[in-house]
Amino acid sequence: MMFSIKKIVLLFAFLTSYTVYGQQIMNLEEILAEISANNPSLKSYASRIQSKDSKVEGAGSWMAPMVGAGTFMSPYPAQGKVGDDERGAFMITAEQDIPNPAKVRAKKEYLKTQSLTYELGRNERFNQLRASAKYLYFGLLVAQKRIVFQKENQQIMQTMKKLAEIRYPFNQGGLNQVFKAEGRVYESENMILMTEAEIRSKKIALNALMNRAANAEFEIETGYQVKFSPKADLDTAYLAGTRSDILHMEHDIHAMERNIDLMRQESKPDFKIRFDHMSNYSAMMPRQFTVMGMLSIPIAPWSSKMYKSEIKSMNFEREAMRQEKAAMLTEILGMSKSMENDLVNMQQQLFNYETKILPSLEKYLKVSMLSYQENKTDLNTVIDGWESINMSQMNYLDQLQKYYQMIVEYEKNIER
Repeated sequence: MMFSIKKIVLLFAFLTSYTVYGQQIMNLEEILAEISANNPSLKSYASRIQSKDSKVEGAGSWMAPMVGAGTFMSPYPAQGKVGDDERGAFMITAEQDIPNPAKVRAKKEYLKTQSLTYELGRNERFNQLRASAKYLYFGLLVAQKRIVFQKENQQIMQTMKKLAEIRYPFNQGGLNQVFKAEGRVYESENMILMTEAEIRSKKIALNALMNRAANAEFEIETGYQVKFSPKADLDTAYLAGTRSDILHMEHDIHAMERNIDLMRQESKPDFKIRFDHMSNYSAMMPRQFTVMGMLSIPIAPWSSKMYKSEIKSMNFEREAMRQEKAAMLTEILGMSKSMENDLVNMQQQLFNYETKILPSLEKYLKVSMLSYQENKTDLNTVIDGWESINMSQMNYLDQLQKYYQMIVEYEKNIER
């Protein structure tokens, strides 16, 4: 009989371990790779980039030619007798606008900048998604630690409740203490349920970022170590070369310069060629033609005001963008340095929790439990110690979560 029970226990353990082993374990890098490859909001940028590239291909095309046919210099009817040489002619005409080559080149250069705009926009979006994924992943790390504490505390209180129930018939404890311990056990159960729900919610959110089914099962790498390492050479030059939004702004300034260059080409003339062919209604008159070449005169005062005012306006806009970029760099640098200071302070607080506060409260609880077992104190003292360490553990984990969140914000700021 004993052998059969052992076999059942071993089989159950094997099946349990197989289930855990067979479940997909994803580290943070794998999740970020999934988001980069499959997130729908990132995929949309590829189509937009192709759209802008297609526009560049057609930038050098000419306007469609114009053709026409009709009568030329023909008299109105009912004007009396008209001589053969005054009957007019049937005319066919064709004309073609020829753009200035400098304008075509400037337009191509401007359109090329539009494709890069969406590439940089994709980088900005991925930085936001990466930060969201880190928030969720680090939140799962904290939740896993929390549920370990909660189950340990629940086990302690269940043990205390059983001891109280055993002692009560021998008048070594009050019934109120049994009920109080029972209430704390149920409170622990509620806290565990809340944490389990939080874990499920965060996994659903991560699945959504990876464009996977909401109920797709996976486990995180619980041994993942979150480390804060401040950037030693953090300055505005580093941020200008790293931050996607700053690079985007720098590109917008470059695109504005290409647009200014395009507008400057408006001072150069465009060309047009026209051909007319006339066949006279009179057989005595010869066939005739006209060939004309034309060019625009954009430097005329009444037409040059338009592009000159546009150039002036865009120059002011470009200068405003440069000043905005400088202001953003200064603000981001100050914010990042402030975060570094806060993170160092939070590290010290967490160190105090881990090496001083929690170990002291654990010793207090153990001593209280030992005293209770030796009938030197009552259960209320044990419950007070249990509540103290429970509260401190939750405070520690709340602080740890804030610490992780600030690391995510810091890395989002410096895009690392």
